Amino acid sequence: MYSFESRVRYSECDENGRLGVVPMINYLQDCSTFHCEDRGEGIRELGRKGFGWILAAWQIEVRRLPEYGENIAISTWCYEMKRLHALRNFKITDENGEALVRADSQWFIYELNENKVARIPETQDFYLEDTPRLDMPKLARKLKCGGKGTACSPTLVSAQHLDTNQHVNNAQYVLMAIDALSELGIEAPLARLSVQYRSMARLGDAVAPVVYACEGGHDVSLNDPDGNAYAVVRLQER
Repeated sequence: MYSFESRVRYSECDENGRLGVVPMINYLQDCSTFHCEDRGEGIRELGRKGFGWILAAWQIEVRRLPEYGENIAISTWCYEMKRLHALRNFKITDENGEALVRADSQWFIYELNENKVARIPETQDFYLEDTPRLDMPKLARKLKCGGKGTACSPTLVSAQHLDTNQHVNNAQYVLMAIDALSELGIEAPLARLSVQYRSMARLGDAVAPVVYACEGGHDVSLNDPDGNAYAVVRLQER
């Protein structure tokens, strides 16, 4: 298990003085990238070999968002690695070791020059650990939006939305979904958050949210101009 410690900064807090949803997701992403860096297979080194890890799906359970100034630890471990995907758990814990956030995730290796998903090189097998998988529901095969959707204002992708792969950062899709619910006067439930990433939005693309009701919350399909989803975000109560 790989871990690092931090303290919740004022700049990471929402209007209630708690860790915001996007900074929370960024902590999880940072933990996986730090893990890679400390194993000598960081963003630059893997990129030099023509590869990069991309996130395919999240499932995040929020028991409590830590408060401003609170000391936290962020941990991750890979519990399954096959030739075409890797599965990785995460935890954010407080000073007493209590799990505040738990997450499951699916990752692919992307071949940068060929612009496609590739088989995971055997050199990456060292990430696989004996640490057992968290007791969480398995990742859904596909998030399906049902019923009649309500279209919301689109977002034009700007440089602030991008990551080093030159496409919209994973956490930014969640922010777009929350903003769409806010536009409709809906407070986003944050106890359970699921995301599936289906294609990459890039600089200048328009991302159009469509909101659907689902059990215990809402689905937000973040679509391209043809109605195909870049990502689907599901926000639910417990």
